Amino acid sequence: MNDFRRSILWVIFGFSMVLLWDQWQVHNGHPATFFPAAKEASATKPADAAGSAAQQSAVPAPASNASAGTPNASTTAPATSVTSSPSESWIVVTTDVLKLSFDPVGGSLVKAELLTHRDGNDSHKNVVLLDDTAQHVYVAQSGLIAPNPANALPNHKSIMRFEGSKTLEAGQDQIQFAFVSESQGGMELIKRYTIKRGQYLIDIHHQLKNTGSQAQQPQLYLQLVRDNSKPKGESAFYSTFTGPAIYSEQKKYQKIEFDQIKDNKAEFEKTSNLGYVAMVQHYFASAWLVQAQQQRDFFARKLDGNLYAVGMIVKSPEVAPGQSVDQHTQFFVGPQEEKKLEAIYPGLELVKDYGWLTILAKPLFWLLDKLFNLVGNWGWAIVLLVVVIKAVFYWLNAKAYRSMAKMKGINPRVMEMRERFKDNPQQMQMEMMRIYREEKVNPLGGCLPIAIQIPVFIALYWVLLSTVEMRDAPWLYITDLAKPDTLFGVVPLVNLPLGPLPILMTLSSLLQTWLNPTPPDPMQAKLMWIMPLMFGIMFFFFPSGLVLYWLTNNLLSIAQQWAINKSMGVTH
Repeated sequence: MNDFRRSILWVIFGFSMVLLWDQWQVHNGHPATFFPAAKEASATKPADAAGSAAQQSAVPAPASNASAGTPNASTTAPATSVTSSPSESWIVVTTDVLKLSFDPVGGSLVKAELLTHRDGNDSHKNVVLLDDTAQHVYVAQSGLIAPNPANALPNHKSIMRFEGSKTLEAGQDQIQFAFVSESQGGMELIKRYTIKRGQYLIDIHHQLKNTGSQAQQPQLYLQLVRDNSKPKGESAFYSTFTGPAIYSEQKKYQKIEFDQIKDNKAEFEKTSNLGYVAMVQHYFASAWLVQAQQQRDFFARKLDGNLYAVGMIVKSPEVAPGQSVDQHTQFFVGPQEEKKLEAIYPGLELVKDYGWLTILAKPLFWLLDKLFNLVGNWGWAIVLLVVVIKAVFYWLNAKAYRSMAKMKGINPRVMEMRERFKDNPQQMQMEMMRIYREEKVNPLGGCLPIAIQIPVFIALYWVLLSTVEMRDAPWLYITDLAKPDTLFGVVPLVNLPLGPLPILMTLSSLLQTWLNPTPPDPMQAKLMWIMPLMFGIMFFFFPSGLVLYWLTNNLLSIAQQWAINKSMGVTH
C-alpha cells in the first residue's frame, strides 16, 4: 500500500514538473514541449488593398435573424460603402484622458489610447485599447438596419462627414462633435458625441432622420469587432479572461469564449429590456450601453479570418417622412475601476471578473478600498487587509496550529513505531491509530480549519490580480504592484525576474514546512520540501501585489504557529 501511495506521489510530482516546464517554455516565447496548445488564429492579417478587416466586417442581419446567434448573418453591403480608408484620414479627438481615432468610413471608433495609463510592456507608451492595424483589430461600430435587407441604410461602411471640435481645451468641461451620413435608402444617420472631462464614458445620440417619402422603422445596431488574440505581455503563470461578454436582466453577466462562437456553441440570453455588450481583457474593457428600458437583441458571431463580433440590435419607433428619432446610447472604453463602473450602468462592474467567487471578492475589494483611503498606499492597504483577515480567522487558525503542534510532538514516537513495523503495514496502521487515540490527536484537525479559509484567500487573490489600481502603484522600492519584483534585475536567457519579495516568499514557505509536522512517509516528507521550491519559481513571475499578499499571510501564519508550538513545548 505504501509503495502504491509512493508511486502515486511520484506521478503527481513528475506531472507537476512537466506542467511547470511547459509554462516556463511558453513564458520565454518557445512552444510548449509536452502539451502544445491548439494553434490560435494569427492576429496578423495579410495586406489587403480592399481595406481593413474591420471595415469589411458584415452588417448584422435584422433582429429576427441576429438574435438567433447565426454566426455569419449579414445583409447586402450598401451601394455607397467604401472599402479603403488609410489611418492618415482618421479623425483624432483628444480629451484629458482619451485620444480617440475615428474612421470617416462609418464614423467608427478604430483606436482608443488611454492617456493616464502606461503600457505594461513599454512605460514610454500609453495603453492602446481599441486599434485597427495589421497586427490587431478591435473597433466599435454602429449603424442602421432596414426591415427589408434589400434596402441598405447608413451603417459602418458608409461615408460620413465630421463636424465639431477635436480637442478638449483648458477650461472646457466637455467636447462635442458629430459624424453625418449622406441620405441612403431614405434615411440619414447623425452620430452626435459628447465626452466630459475626466470621463471614459462617451454619450452618443444616434439621430435617425427620414429623408424619404414613406414611414420607416429601422433598427440600430451597436457592435464590437475584435480578433481573438490575447493582450501582449500576459503571464504564462496565471490566466485572465479575454473575450466578449453580455449582460441581461434574466441571466446577468455571461462571458463568451471565442471558440464557443466559432463552434456555434455560445449560450447567452438573446433578448432583454436591459443590458449591455462588452469586450473584456485584463484590467480594461469596452461596452455599448443603452440606458432606457428598451428591447434589445443580442448577437455574437464569427466574422472572416480571426475576427469576432458581439453586439445588440435596438428596435426604433417608426419615423415619419421628414421627421427624426433620437436613440440615446453610451460607449465605455477604459479601465475596470469598480466603483466608477457601478455608477455607470447596472452590472457593468462585473467586467472586472472575479469568477465564481464574486460573492466573496466584492466585499474584500470594498474593504481593500477603504483601507487604501485610510493609508493612501495600495501596498500598505494589502498588508492591512491580510492582517484584518488573519485576525478574523485567528481562533480557527489557532485550532489548526494546535492540532499540527500535537502531530509534530508525537512525530518521533510515530517514526520509531514505523521503523519497528516497516515489514508489517497492517500492524503499522493499527499502531498509528492507537497512538492518535492515546494522544487525542486528529490527523485531519489541522486541515479542516485551513480548508474553510481557502475560498476567502482565493477570492483575495483574484481581487489583487484584477484590480487595475495596482498598475503603477508604488510600495517601498516597488514602482508597480502589477508587475513582478525586479529589484535585482532579470536573469538572462531564462528571463527570470529577481527581487526580494519572491525570494522572501519562497523562504517563508520553507520555514512553514519546517514548522509543520513531518509526514511519516519519507517520500511525502521530501515532497513537502520540494513543493515550496517548485511553486516558489512561479512567484518570481507573479505581480508584486500578489506576492506581497502571500508573503504577509505567510509571515503572520508563521508567527502564530511558532507561538503555539512554543506554548505547547514542541521543539523545532
